[in-house]
Amino acid sequence: MGIIKVENIRVFAYHGCLKEETKIGSDYRVDLEVKADLQPSAKSDHLKDTVDYVLLNRIIKEEMAKPSHLLETVARRILDRIFKEDALVRKATVWVSKLNPPIGGDVEKVTIKMIDRRKTVQD
Repeated sequence: MGIIKVENIRVFAYHGCLKEETKIGSDYRVDLEVKADLQPSAKSDHLKDTVDYVLLNRIIKEEMAKPSHLLETVARRILDRIFKEDALVRKATVWVSKLNPPIGGDVEKVTIKMIDRRKTVQD
């Protein structure tokens, strides 16, 4: 098993429960960690044998572009797409952070973290 991380993906998006948040938008940071068997690609040196982090980045950007009330909803969509579009991923962890959230104080960010594993036949 190996780990691939795609870190500090910066996006501007329109998530939130307040009307203002969905109109003016905010800055977000997304971090992703996936676990997969990286031994075949280490031996073959072929992209087809590994998890393509360009695909992971694209999934994150596309899902962040769809407005949602909750960051949890966005994180769930990201995880669902990763498992659907890349069969090599066994486990994934995503962190979605809203930078400078409008919560009445000097707060750098609010982050939600969601973890999921690929369902197997035995599950």
